[in-house]
Amino acid sequence: MADKERRPPPPTHVGRSNIPSISSNAEEEALPEFEPFGIPRGPPNLKDFLDIWDVNILKNRDEINKKEHHTDLYDNVKLIVRRGQPFQIKLTFNRPYNPEKDQFCVEFLIGGSPQVSKGTYIPVFPNQEQVKGEWGCRILQSEDNVVTLSITPAADSIVGKFRMYVAVMTPYGIRRTARNPERDVYILFNPWCEDDSVSLDNEAERNEYVLNDVGTIYYGEASNVETRPWIFGQFEYGVLDACLYVMDNAQMPLTGRKDPVKISRIASAMVNSKDDDGIVVGSWSGEYLYGVAPTAWTGSVDILLNYANSGVPVCYGQCWVFAAVFNTFLRCLGIPGRVVTNFFSAHDNDGNLKIDVILDENGKFMPSLTKDSIWNYHCWNECYMSRPDIPVGFGGWQVVDATPQETSDGMYRCGPASVKAIKHGQICFKYDAPFIFAEINSDVVYWKRMRDGTQQPIKVNKQHVGQMVLTKEVGRDEIKNITDLYKFPEGTEEERLAVDAAVMYNLKRTQITEQPTVVDMDVRVQESVLIGNDFNLTLEFKNRTGQQQTLVIYVNGNIVFYTGVTKTEFMSKSLEFTLGPWETKTENVFVESKKYVNKLVEQATLHFIITGRVNDDTQILTAQHVVPLQIPRLTIKMEGVPKLNEEMSVTVEFTNPLKKNLEDVSIRLEGPGLMKTKVKMYSIIPPNSSLTWTEYFRPSKLGVRKLVACLDCAALHQVHGVTEIYVNP
Repeated sequence: MADKERRPPPPTHVGRSNIPSISSNAEEEALPEFEPFGIPRGPPNLKDFLDIWDVNILKNRDEINKKEHHTDLYDNVKLIVRRGQPFQIKLTFNRPYNPEKDQFCVEFLIGGSPQVSKGTYIPVFPNQEQVKGEWGCRILQSEDNVVTLSITPAADSIVGKFRMYVAVMTPYGIRRTARNPERDVYILFNPWCEDDSVSLDNEAERNEYVLNDVGTIYYGEASNVETRPWIFGQFEYGVLDACLYVMDNAQMPLTGRKDPVKISRIASAMVNSKDDDGIVVGSWSGEYLYGVAPTAWTGSVDILLNYANSGVPVCYGQCWVFAAVFNTFLRCLGIPGRVVTNFFSAHDNDGNLKIDVILDENGKFMPSLTKDSIWNYHCWNECYMSRPDIPVGFGGWQVVDATPQETSDGMYRCGPASVKAIKHGQICFKYDAPFIFAEINSDVVYWKRMRDGTQQPIKVNKQHVGQMVLTKEVGRDEIKNITDLYKFPEGTEEERLAVDAAVMYNLKRTQITEQPTVVDMDVRVQESVLIGNDFNLTLEFKNRTGQQQTLVIYVNGNIVFYTGVTKTEFMSKSLEFTLGPWETKTENVFVESKKYVNKLVEQATLHFIITGRVNDDTQILTAQHVVPLQIPRLTIKMEGVPKLNEEMSVTVEFTNPLKKNLEDVSIRLEGPGLMKTKVKMYSIIPPNSSLTWTEYFRPSKLGVRKLVACLDCAALHQVHGVTEIYVNP
């Protein structure tokens, strides 16, 4: 009791402002059905005045509003419209409307303590001329007792769920409809409106970046790109409300919810749970006992709904999960968004444009002293918007990264940063452009460490980081290479000027005098390696001189997370040989599966660092090579002719390729417009054994739909499959 008495009172707005900060879409204050002018002396006589009998907001999918506003795909019974574009409602009065003596308005309110000056209370009157930055309304038709209105929300309206009333003015006061949640109206961003800050003038791109609810995420390694399907599910039941809850939980002021720059920045912090109990808990540990492994998810819907229903962060995610959930958030609210993958992405480099690799005096890799890492790939988002907060010309695609890496203004978030500004080295513009510039432009600097502890740079690789930036092609399940949007080709004058500009803004680059090249080294694997198989790592050396060269080569093989962080070293080998004048020689390093297969982590990636020296110290040779092991796919077979609301089935098949049991195996199956998420568990799958799972469902949406399946267990991750289904009427 004593502790409770000493506890300070909760914070309050009293004495600081007349009302608390309005930061919740869920808050509301019901307006009175009758609001008198002054103090009435008795009950007013309202029989002779206009009375509202019915309000029809034309909210069904097959009615004009949702079709015209491209919101008919939302599994939501309420009216959903986009700002800057007219929608219709029909009002039925007790008698014909007379514009000479009858006066009424439609009121839109959002949050608690709504105010006209804040844009949270909007009264709209008939024939209210549309002015830029304001709402408009006109009467389309007045026939008998029914009046059809066309209402246009301002192109910079707050985005969220508005309450709607119809109010009639009488000499005694205002008479309005009762509070009815069925008349709530969601207002979203509008890429189809040229006055909206997210305006996108390409119809195919709008269909892809706003309306497509299934996508592809790229991962793996730059020379061996893998794909996995992902269900964004932005139109699924409850997802829109979950996205509004995310902003409420962030306590984002309603007045800021008209600006996509502010929304994307807040959301990039809220998608991860690092410092604000956001949506997804990040984990790269390989231990996922108390949640779902990042590799096991098939889509964003379960994650968002679980978070909105419980208020508790969902376990677990990694970069592609953060990016995919964020993409669902963007598309759901109407902001064009896409998931982007940067291959060989520099991380934790403090914006100094270099990743340091430490070698000993003999040229052998020193893992204990090499702290910087290069992710095999890293996923982030791009969202399309104007940027009135920075100079003209830097609007368009903006990088926003929800993976918790570094803090920005005290929170784990990143962006939005202009892609155009990053390409040209103009990293002085907000937000977090230096960090993103370094992710795709950092140099790999090799240092020789002397016995006395001093270090000297011996080689710089300017082409390893940011080798390729990919996203999904518009309208097709194919790769779109957008590297040229982020950087100029290495060695060009434009690239030099961009780097010089970045250096001018305090980014630092290491300059060294490189040793002469007398021997070229090339590292490769002849073909894709299936997980659990032996293979050869091929090293090719070419003497570029007319003198004999003596080489000492060190090969280190490491089990690494896809973040480049080493879990364990599984092999270390040295080679010593000579090269005759102008000779080319190939050395094969045999890699046995038994040395790596039981040590793999979820991305099944092997990382080789090959270093060495020529003629004691004439030249230091360095190379890094990532070998992503090939994972088997799930097979999804359809049975029957898909028809709307008629039962059909699909069968998922899988064969265990490993020479050991797979234990505690989970399979998830999901398809928007086809079925909700289904999960099936298998306690054990013996080597070379197959499983077959048949699931029945009834399609609820017409057209091309996709089913995605994913298998996950401790020994095998990233096993997935997808099939396309055309649902007939």
